[in-house]
Amino acid sequence: MADIARIDKWLWAARIFKTRSIAADACKNGRITIKGVNVKPSHTIKVGEIISVKKPPITYSFEVLQTIEKRVGAKLIPEVYKNVTDAKQYELLEMSRISGFVDRARGTGRPTKKDRRQLDSFVDPTLFGFDDFNDEED
Repeated sequence: MADIARIDKWLWAARIFKTRSIAADACKNGRITIKGVNVKPSHTIKVGEIISVKKPPITYSFEVLQTIEKRVGAKLIPEVYKNVTDAKQYELLEMSRISGFVDRARGTGRPTKKDRRQLDSFVDPTLFGFDDFNDEED
């Protein structure tokens, strides 16, 4: 085990990102910070550093316990890093889940079946007199 590791390799090996290229892209796009400073994929990390990872809608924080560059099993993750994410971030995540926000630009695309059912349950057709159209005139 080395004393230092590349951050893109570590993020992948610690299973924070699915692939190393996704981890490298996150670094390039400014979503990975150490002490508030954006880092490049080649940045080397040391044990004890706090890494902030922005995965909308929240920012996770991890303390490095081991510097690894080879992917490990999920059971070994507690030995690699400690999740030190602020509780307020998890509250923010829960609020976004409750709000039911759909990650789609407003007005684009058709509503999904779930969206349609929510609209139907929200708008009662009898309030607007829509059920009168079904009656035939004599």
